[in-house]
Amino acid sequence: MDNIGPVKSKLLLSRQVADPRYFFLDLSAKTRAPLTLAFGGRERCHPDYRISRRHFGYHGLEYVASGHGWVTLNGKRTELRPGSVFAYSSEMHCEMGTAAGDPMVKYFFCFAGRESGARLHRAELNAGSVRTVTNHAELRTIAEDLIREGQHASLHTGEICSTLFSLLLLKLANANHHTADAHESARQNFLRCKALIDSDVIALRTLDEIATRVGLEKSSICRLFRRFLGTSPYQYLLRQKMNRAAESLLQHGGLVKEVAEKMGFADPFHFSRGFKAVHGKAPSQLRRASST
Repeated sequence: MDNIGPVKSKLLLSRQVADPRYFFLDLSAKTRAPLTLAFGGRERCHPDYRISRRHFGYHGLEYVASGHGWVTLNGKRTELRPGSVFAYSSEMHCEMGTAAGDPMVKYFFCFAGRESGARLHRAELNAGSVRTVTNHAELRTIAEDLIREGQHASLHTGEICSTLFSLLLLKLANANHHTADAHESARQNFLRCKALIDSDVIALRTLDEIATRVGLEKSSICRLFRRFLGTSPYQYLLRQKMNRAAESLLQHGGLVKEVAEKMGFADPFHFSRGFKAVHGKAPSQLRRASST
């Protein structure tokens, strides 16, 4: 998203990122509409990530899920950390960078419309302001849902994404008025683990990796999943992997062995057993059915 405007779409996205996931709904930036969500996504910043832009053409809301960095809005610099959320207007000067030793993973959503400022104000996040939400796992879950839905080209995609974006804004408005107790702390830890699996399902392989990433004991994660989801974290990870595998087979076809490797299974027979346990049929059957 370096030095960009509403028309030059090839410059809308930064090249200083890895593993990006984007969606595009309406780049025309209809300022006469109440609010139009234009595009958004998730980016894992390179250590040298830096941007500086003026007259962006869209209002923006960004949320730091992990890592550290900084943002300067209209000359005021603020340090960013996990849970930081900030907003800017279409004409605001924005500079941003990441900590080289702890690069940010962040979500961004760009929008336009005559109610943009009012909607940000209601979320207690006026353009130019930065807030830090302590228990922000729910934000990541909604952001992931929004990206996933935005990538679906269906009749109701725009309406679904608009609803999810409104939910995100409402959660931000509610965050300042919510006191966490022991139950809420446990729930937020669960949501943090779940959000990690949802966003990095292909890369994750073991419970050890999940525990390291979220900074919790494996036994604690198992208790959280049993308590809030009634299953184990491994079973949840397996189901999410098999959902992605089914989506890949239906949309792109390919060899079962290739999909197994993509999902992190060295043994295609192990993959097939897991797939059948989740979906009730072998991946080869689904592949044949999708090609008829």
